[in-house]
Amino acid sequence: MKPVDIQDMSIKFGALTVLPEVSFHVEAGECFGLVGESGSGKSTILRCASLLLDQWRGTVKIGGVSVRDMNPAERCRTLQMVFQDPYGSLHPRHSVRTVLSEPLKIHKFSDHTNRMEQALIDVGLPVSFLDRYPHQLSGGQRQRVAIARALIVEPDVLFLDEPTSALDVSVQAEIINLLVRLRTEKNFTYIMVSHDLAVIDHMCDRFAVMKTGKIVEILPREAIVGNQATHPYARELIAASLTYENAL
Repeated sequence: MKPVDIQDMSIKFGALTVLPEVSFHVEAGECFGLVGESGSGKSTILRCASLLLDQWRGTVKIGGVSVRDMNPAERCRTLQMVFQDPYGSLHPRHSVRTVLSEPLKIHKFSDHTNRMEQALIDVGLPVSFLDRYPHQLSGGQRQRVAIARALIVEPDVLFLDEPTSALDVSVQAEIINLLVRLRTEKNFTYIMVSHDLAVIDHMCDRFAVMKTGKIVEILPREAIVGNQATHPYARELIAASLTYENAL
């Protein structure tokens, strides 16, 4: 596990400034959440920090090393990302075996079979699933395969871009509990994007509330209960979430 430092991250698309200047620090082994309305820039932060977008300004350091100074292989070994859509993140014509073996080949790991089998066991899937294809899996099973693919190269940091929002409610809890367990077992550092404050409350140590590309407040998880935020938008967001949960 390694700490993550993001300083003065900014990005424009044409005349539109999506992120003015964003800065925050995540401790090694911490789970840090990003919450806010759609379009507030949460996923953009992850895409910039992982260099899926490269026209941004500022610095991102993992363990004190800039992601821009890492070669691609080192960066992919250090940082992995789990995307929102398990239906779109797996190649429909690639078996689970192919999905998991490719990163092992790229990063020159040995003992592929044992590593692939252990990766599936780690995410709660039977070893027999190695020869299945995405269309033979449920949404939750696909997301478990996507998580296994991210874990198989033994990264220090995981970016989680709403990893449960495309799943049925019953499956969401399984994936959240899986991620909590894996963090404890593997000592990952997590940065997690979510619309759901209940998920943030269950998984994250701290979280940042975002509005129009800016972080308006960073709070500990305990601030959700009793709505201890001070910024008006953060208070409004937490209040709406608590009202919704109480109505269920």
